[in-house]
Amino acid sequence: MLLEDKVCLVTGSSRGIGRAIAKRFAEEGAIVYASARNIDSLASLVDEAAAEDVAGKIIAISLDVCDELQCKEAMMLIKKNRGRLDVLVNNAGIMKDALIGMINKALMEESFETNVYGPINLIQLASKLMKRQGCGSIINLSSIVGTEGNKNQVVYSATKGAVASLTKSAAKELAEYGIRVNAVAPGIIDTDLFRAAKEKETEKMIESIRLGRLGQPIDVANVCVFFASDLSLYVSGQILGVDGIISI
Repeated sequence: MLLEDKVCLVTGSSRGIGRAIAKRFAEEGAIVYASARNIDSLASLVDEAAAEDVAGKIIAISLDVCDELQCKEAMMLIKKNRGRLDVLVNNAGIMKDALIGMINKALMEESFETNVYGPINLIQLASKLMKRQGCGSIINLSSIVGTEGNKNQVVYSATKGAVASLTKSAAKELAEYGIRVNAVAPGIIDTDLFRAAKEKETEKMIESIRLGRLGQPIDVANVCVFFASDLSLYVSGQILGVDGIISI
């Protein structure tokens, strides 16, 4: 019960890492507002949590992180219903890219709007609530390619590198209000995106992991529980890799 009664917002909760985070938070006693652009995609998550009788609660809400009005409405809903927000997890994101020479403006704008502008906007909104409380935890999802770079991923790595740097800056700015800001940088995680890769590329990826196995969404979710809980009260501005020691 590390997150008992904490009010949390997790974006991009319909599948993969976001789904695992929302469920783990609820298992630890949190009241979780799980969001996705299509609220129907969250139905199975809510039903699964109810069937397993988790300690907390999962509430599905519709939220497109690129829509400023929807973001404001989500925060107003949480404030009205709970009066506070203890944890924000900026998980929603897209991974699109092109080879250098083929990158166009539309691709860059879409990637940065979702992966960078959205989180910054939500941080601004969430911090208003958290400042009044004098505490809060903001967790951003970066990536190993955001800290190490990767061939053929110039745009995606640029967005995730931006997430890492904005995390450090926000941590310094919000520390005086008791708000912690950290980021998780996953490596190769067994999600839908990974399973869509070609078999030959998949084998090479697994061989690069020193711990000898693929990362699972639960591995990332467990780290997020640490950042969301009071166990990390003296931790802020950190980018924690969850990659099994990888060489990409």
